[in-house]
Amino acid sequence: EETAEGGLRVGAQVRNSDLAADPRVRSRYPMLTQALLAGASGQIRNKASTSGNLLQRTRCPYFYDRNMPCNKREPGTGCAALQGFNRMHAVLGESEACIAVHPSDMAVAMAGLDARIETISPGGETRTISIGDLHRLPEATPHVETVLGHGEMIAAVTLPPPPPGQQVYRKVRDRASYAFALVSVAAIVEKSGDRIRSARIAMGGVAAKPWRATEAEHMLTG
Repeated sequence: EETAEGGLRVGAQVRNSDLAADPRVRSRYPMLTQALLAGASGQIRNKASTSGNLLQRTRCPYFYDRNMPCNKREPGTGCAALQGFNRMHAVLGESEACIAVHPSDMAVAMAGLDARIETISPGGETRTISIGDLHRLPEATPHVETVLGHGEMIAAVTLPPPPPGQQVYRKVRDRASYAFALVSVAAIVEKSGDRIRSARIAMGGVAAKPWRATEAEHMLTG
């Protein structure tokens, strides 16, 4: 639904396929549509929800292999990925306890759009969290993946009014569809002649959370 500020409020259970196809999203937040269509398969997008996409767990093969040690699955057992096959693991914000990455495409685009997460607790208390603050870096507790409290649920995601500039989402992966990102980039660039007036850059496939490249943004506009 529309917000008074000119943005969009997206309910937690809105399906990824419906969000990608919404005319307002396609025209005002095209990189969000591009990111959603780059993720998973059509069948999964028809079932996946906004909140479920944000809260999905890593696709690290060592996390899923119960024969391997994994601090995210069983704290204190170690991280097999550190000395294993780690081509698709974190290069930013990693720790000695975990190098798994967050798999969401949608979250990367929402990070570039400065989305806000609305939550509700079991007692009815509500709060708003910046998407950049929703996911935690692994540090010594990789099993604690978000800042949500016990029983706290995502109620909606609010997109601010679309920023000026051109939007694009690009994803590098091993095959053309149904593959997680080796690296992805959501970018919004506003130009004036030959100068860049403003820039937003978020990356996926490189960390345990969507990674906002603020230093690169400042370099482009400075």
